[in-house]
Amino acid sequence: MFKARKYKELEKKLGYRFRNEALLARALTHSSLRGTRKVREDNERLEFVGDRVLGLAVVEMLEQIYPDATEGELARHLNRLVRGEACAKVGRDLGLGDHLMLSESEAGSGGRLKSTILADAVEAVLGAIFLEAGFNKARDVVRHLWQSDAGALGQAAADPKSALQEWAQGRGLALPSYVEIARTGPDHAPHFTAEVRIRGKAPAQGEGASKRAAEQAAAIALLEREGVFAKGDIKV
Repeated sequence: MFKARKYKELEKKLGYRFRNEALLARALTHSSLRGTRKVREDNERLEFVGDRVLGLAVVEMLEQIYPDATEGELARHLNRLVRGEACAKVGRDLGLGDHLMLSESEAGSGGRLKSTILADAVEAVLGAIFLEAGFNKARDVVRHLWQSDAGALGQAAADPKSALQEWAQGRGLALPSYVEIARTGPDHAPHFTAEVRIRGKAPAQGEGASKRAAEQAAAIALLEREGVFAKGDIKV
């Protein structure tokens, strides 16, 4: 009963309810259990399927969001959204680590927090949805979980503050606020440090030759920390 209740909360976050709970359980079963318990199947095959489903769903979403983007821009956006750390971030947002079935040794070594395990489990869950309900349902879940990050990509280079605001709104978070932390240097060459704050998230800081540049840098720092971008992807 307790396990079903936990799955119910996970399904609510996914926006999808499994008809076959055993399929979801398989998606959450790590390969470390092989040979240690009577586990018929782990999640590796589902992860293989989910990886392909995720890629196709994200490509379709990007093509619709950015109809004027070049092939190179779409490829860069795709890589940012499906890379391991981006998938792991989705897993953390879902609280997937609490539901994973791991061997005792893997759990003891922090397996529930490992990015690779979380990313693989996210893809396995998508693979399970695809096998149970088809591509359209899996695509809906991908849009539900990835769309705010996808929408932030196009704005980030031109205006990281707007990108952060869109990302926060897409997750139902409070709007970002900015505070000037320090100003140093002479009047003709000042140097600013700014901090961005979003309720429920740790603050992030940035520096720049103007107050706006420092705020933009702080926005980028928070987006990078949350896994929306890899470090160095966006510069001001």
